[in-house]
Amino acid sequence: MFDIGVNLTSTQFASDRQKVVKRARDAGVTGMLITGTNALESQQAQRLAEAQPGFCWSTAGVHPHHASEWSLEIASTLRRLAEKPEVVAIGECGLDFNRNLSAHEQQEYAFDAQLALAAELNMPVFLHCREAHARFAAVLEPWLPKLPGAVIHCFTGTRDELEACLAMGLSVGITGWVCDERRGLELRELLPLIPAERLLLETDAPYLLPRDMRPRPPSRRNEPCFLPHIVNQVATWRDEGAEELATRIDQNARTLFRLA
Repeated sequence: MFDIGVNLTSTQFASDRQKVVKRARDAGVTGMLITGTNALESQQAQRLAEAQPGFCWSTAGVHPHHASEWSLEIASTLRRLAEKPEVVAIGECGLDFNRNLSAHEQQEYAFDAQLALAAELNMPVFLHCREAHARFAAVLEPWLPKLPGAVIHCFTGTRDELEACLAMGLSVGITGWVCDERRGLELRELLPLIPAERLLLETDAPYLLPRDMRPRPPSRRNEPCFLPHIVNQVATWRDEGAEELATRIDQNARTLFRLA
């Protein structure tokens, strides 16, 4: 089972990153994609992935929260990182109209620039969309014919938004959000609609600790070693075997990110 979304650069992992990776391996996780959300963290993610060859890979990108930082220098940094064998996708990039930490115009500009970079480099994209579906689709769609693949990470949208993403050919990343009895019930109902070959799973660690874990971890910090719980729950709600699902999401991740 492959975890496509791990924020291993987070300061929440500062004291025990190597143990976190070991616990993931021991739990049966077969690979992890470390998320880059700005220029600095993308560089850190690449170095962390480089230290775990064959198990960790990384993305290089600018999250919409950091879109106001976009510059030609950052674009150059991402281009250099993309030459590294560990860096397998451009992103996390997209739009976030929930928190609006960068202006909408800045977000759209940085998003479009990263899609252009991914198309130039023939790399898949790792996408973020929150409360911005219409504009997200409008910016993304013209680039899709030029991209080798794309995943919308941490999908939490509506049925109409899911169907639109699938129609665009996107893969869909599902997190422990779906395990939340307060916020995840609608998403849970949508799980059977995702074709098996388009489904990817992720922890988004250290965020989004599954609320239905028993016993509850003593810390509220999420870890990639909890991915098996998400796999088991999603398999139940999709009415399929957990082992089959674990194998499938590993295959899907390796296909999308073109891993050996």
